[in-house]
Amino acid sequence: MHVAGSQTQQNHKPMKPNIIAPPPWKLTGEGIVLLYHFPKEFNQQYGFMESYQREGYKAGLGAVLLVEYKTADVGPYFELLYIPGIFCIGGKLTFSISRIFVSTYDSVWNGRENWGIPKEMADFTSVKRPNGERVYEVEVNGQLICEAHVKPWSPAIPFSNKLIPCTRIVQQHQGQLLLTRPIASGHMRLASLRHMATDAAFFPPLHQLKPLAALSIPGFLMTFPSPEVL
Repeated sequence: MHVAGSQTQQNHKPMKPNIIAPPPWKLTGEGIVLLYHFPKEFNQQYGFMESYQREGYKAGLGAVLLVEYKTADVGPYFELLYIPGIFCIGGKLTFSISRIFVSTYDSVWNGRENWGIPKEMADFTSVKRPNGERVYEVEVNGQLICEAHVKPWSPAIPFSNKLIPCTRIVQQHQGQLLLTRPIASGHMRLASLRHMATDAAFFPPLHQLKPLAALSIPGFLMTFPSPEVL
């Protein structure tokens, strides 16, 4: 069992982190990826989109990621993030993160300052059961906001996002649009989403929808480079 995170530091408290880590970042880890075609009405109601995202939102393929970063420039941490779909922002077709929780304040501060990623703090628990099922729980101030049970079932195959178009994100930070092109490779397995529950006050109510696919990522290497200003 892995437990990480603390609510002793407020989400938006302007305190100095223990580690200041400018890009690029090199990260390794494991996690799950849930792919969805979110209805437009669903994201308009529950998507936590900022005004610049609402203006550029085009729907299409979206995703939810639950990740355990084993190594990172700010040390290990957990992450839960929501991508509503495809956007057109600054004249670019792109993805954009509208909701994201991580388990350390160093990740919060650096993610916001480096790339405009709107990270907030949460506590994470990850348990691997004897049958191979992975159980994730995410809490904010002791309140459960997300629980997911995922079991991989296929052989692992290699992947690289270099083969996938539009693998970039655009975020807004201090009035600027920042475009980042992360690079990731590793192995993935098909998986079954056995249970999903979220609190709509904190994260989109995913239990209302069925994913197009669930992927287990037993290991990956990722580079998060410096962003381009649009």
